[in-house]
Amino acid sequence: MKELFDNVSLQASKITTRSYSTSFSLGTRFLGPSVRDAVYSIYGFVRFADEIVDSFHGYDKERLLDKFRRDAYEAIEDRISLNPILNSFQHAVHNYGIERELIDTFLESMRMDLDKKNYSRQGYEQYILGSAEVVGLMCLRVFVQGDDEMYNRLQQPAMRLGSAFQKINFLRDMKADFAEMGRTYFPGIDMQNFNDNEKKRIEKEIEEDFAEGYAGIIQLPKNSRFGVYMAYVYFYQLFKKIERTQAIDILKARIRIPNQHKYAIFVESYLKHSLNLI
Repeated sequence: MKELFDNVSLQASKITTRSYSTSFSLGTRFLGPSVRDAVYSIYGFVRFADEIVDSFHGYDKERLLDKFRRDAYEAIEDRISLNPILNSFQHAVHNYGIERELIDTFLESMRMDLDKKNYSRQGYEQYILGSAEVVGLMCLRVFVQGDDEMYNRLQQPAMRLGSAFQKINFLRDMKADFAEMGRTYFPGIDMQNFNDNEKKRIEKEIEEDFAEGYAGIIQLPKNSRFGVYMAYVYFYQLFKKIERTQAIDILKARIRIPNQHKYAIFVESYLKHSLNLI
């Protein structure tokens, strides 16, 4: 039965989400049942593409990424794929009207990671658009469930929230990106002399992104609002920890929130949600 294969495909996306991201998978569990599975499917797709460019050292990454792109579009056209992650993703694309343009833009940002090491302001904004903002828009397509008026109204906040998350990831992963991959995402920064003033400038951008992103969260439908809020709270707490860390220390170790603290954050967020305090 095709339904069994589709369920196996979805389980592959869930396993991918839970294996790669404790925080994201916890937030996803608090989404409504009608939207949760599609978000797992989107995460599986973007995670596999990201793994190609970030982890598959010693392999022909460009060839693998090109094949992944072709396979993804064939899955969407054929409405089936023997790659369970892509089979799961194509269901989300068709069920929620995720535009080809969003997928194209995301995959182009992954291609930038193959050889791009330093970014101008324009390149930086282009990369964030593809790697984070359009992923936020894919999820928004799921959250609004066909309500185009709501989608249009919440596009900008969704993009700004994705931007905030990505910039936090850049700060958190600075050591690995620079030392291991030779990448510097933030424009105009000399990584050998990264200082607190430069860090504060980046943090100001993130605060502004968060403010607009939060304004969109509180307008989301009830079945998705709390799950997105949970992701917001986790990243905001991570951001605050990064703010308290000196620039020189950002380059020495990856900033983390221990799992025990993550669970405490989620419990506190759930209480606020239950009391209608968000």
